[in-house]
Amino acid sequence: MTFHPSSIWLLILLPLALMPFLRSWRRARFTVRFSSLDAVEHAPRGRMTRIRRILPFLRAGALACLVIALARPVIPSESARTSVEGVAIELVVDRSGSMKALDFSLNDRPANRLDALKDVATRFIKGGDGFAGRPNDLVGIVCFAGKADSLVPLTLDHDVAIEAMQQIDFPDDRQSSESGTAIGDAVALGVDKLKDASDRANRDGRTRIKSRVLVLLTDGESNAGELAPLEATALAQSTEVRIYAIGLGTKGFANVPVQTPFGTQLQRVPVSIDEKTLTEMATATGGRYFRATDSDSLREIYETIDALEKSNIEESRQTRYRELAVASFKLDLPLLAPIEIPAVLVLAMILLTAETVLACTRLRSMA
Repeated sequence: MTFHPSSIWLLILLPLALMPFLRSWRRARFTVRFSSLDAVEHAPRGRMTRIRRILPFLRAGALACLVIALARPVIPSESARTSVEGVAIELVVDRSGSMKALDFSLNDRPANRLDALKDVATRFIKGGDGFAGRPNDLVGIVCFAGKADSLVPLTLDHDVAIEAMQQIDFPDDRQSSESGTAIGDAVALGVDKLKDASDRANRDGRTRIKSRVLVLLTDGESNAGELAPLEATALAQSTEVRIYAIGLGTKGFANVPVQTPFGTQLQRVPVSIDEKTLTEMATATGGRYFRATDSDSLREIYETIDALEKSNIEESRQTRYRELAVASFKLDLPLLAPIEIPAVLVLAMILLTAETVLACTRLRSMA
């Protein structure tokens, strides 16, 4: 408990609470003289005589409470209001068969492009190992091969997004509809999800979206789907979605596991990425194109994107005062349960009323 800064000076009036005792002392000076007080000293004292001694204390307590109430005793409480402007991030992940190429690594062991992508993207979202994480950002996932699918809608529940991303797998080679790489359809679907979710978040007012970002991760050329990549780019431009395109794959040739009648064998396959189109897509929307030739460069690319797209967090603090003059409060005493104390003004009224009532009884003649 403390006192309001503008009224604390009124505590200098507390000595006024001693006035009832001063009055009693002045009355005691006017005495009746007797030749001997032996009989008075040994006379039994009645209950009323003892009770009347509390009258000055009641009035003094009432005056003290009034002075304290004027000084405005308060319990300050500081509240913080946080305003967050996050980023809506759609990860568009290529899961076509070419992503099986073993030109990346995990824990110093060869890994395919999809597994390396999932490992770095998880740290990008969740944080750790040099990444701050994206706790205030909406994250969604679109995966594609010959068709595009929305795997996770844009959400702040990043555990759900990460778990779903870990489940991404290559299409069944027996499904002809999944063969190919539909980059245009995947980007268009990601743009549509970004627009809907960010508009909804801004209407709700919980998290304001300051920018929309689409991270496209692919290792090939668009050869499936209904929309061409640059047609999807036009949609991104119209909705102010920034595209960061990442081409995955070493330069030259890469080992790709292939099923043969003799089991799984590695074949040397040329790496072909349509870097020209990916660069045009990124540049047209204000983003950037990156080439990830191994796990280290992929990590550096994500670190760059992490630094480019930051959330804005503003915090304002406000101090509120609970006025104890008009509000009850709890008093915590050692070894005892907390006691609920009435408001200071109520205490003053109780004490003053008690003193007035008692003074109107036989105690009046004895005071």
